[in-house]
Amino acid sequence: MILNKKKYRVTFLIEKNNDWFSRYLKTFWKRNKKYFFKVSSNIKNVSNQDIVFILNNTKIISKKNLLKNKLNLVLHSSDLPKDKGGAPLHWQILRGKNKLSLCLFEAKEKLDSGNIYVKERLVFNGSELYDEMREKQAQKMILIINRFLTKYPNVKSYKQKGKSTFNRLRNTRDSELKIFKTIKDQFNLMRISDNSKYPLFFKYKKNKYILKIFKAD
Repeated sequence: MILNKKKYRVTFLIEKNNDWFSRYLKTFWKRNKKYFFKVSSNIKNVSNQDIVFILNNTKIISKKNLLKNKLNLVLHSSDLPKDKGGAPLHWQILRGKNKLSLCLFEAKEKLDSGNIYVKERLVFNGSELYDEMREKQAQKMILIINRFLTKYPNVKSYKQKGKSTFNRLRNTRDSELKIFKTIKDQFNLMRISDNSKYPLFFKYKKNKYILKIFKAD
């Protein structure tokens, strides 16, 4: 008699107002029959899952909600334990970095402190704008998630090592250009601006002016 193999339950947790990764989820529905996949925007509605991938989440998840599922995993664009907290990709680009890391680690009650399962390099050439960086980031996220799902449940993790550094969340005020600085000095700020949600702006003679940046064809 042939026994049916267990199908693992997987949820992708994605905030409604921060859902840039959603269009890539169809990639996983085409995978093998090892998993049941679903998507949720509210952790309170997610329970009894084997794996929860917490993607693009800006809120700290309580221990109570973490314990409702077997394994909660976060994808974070930094070389943990460096650059914990908000907008790690943005802050590193602002500091002039173009060679970053992307870590898949276990979510714990303490911010960005869990063991790491997968780490991959995320490399830019220094000319990419926001949408191009998100595209490269998404492709690397897909690679990492697929690698993990292929090996699961035979996966191993390791503890973070080194000194932790933290970044705050960014907001619309952080997109302000200074009129006394050059374009070259502010190019990295221009690169990370989202033309829709937090476009560039500057203030001059008591007026606020909005700028949007695109590459020429």
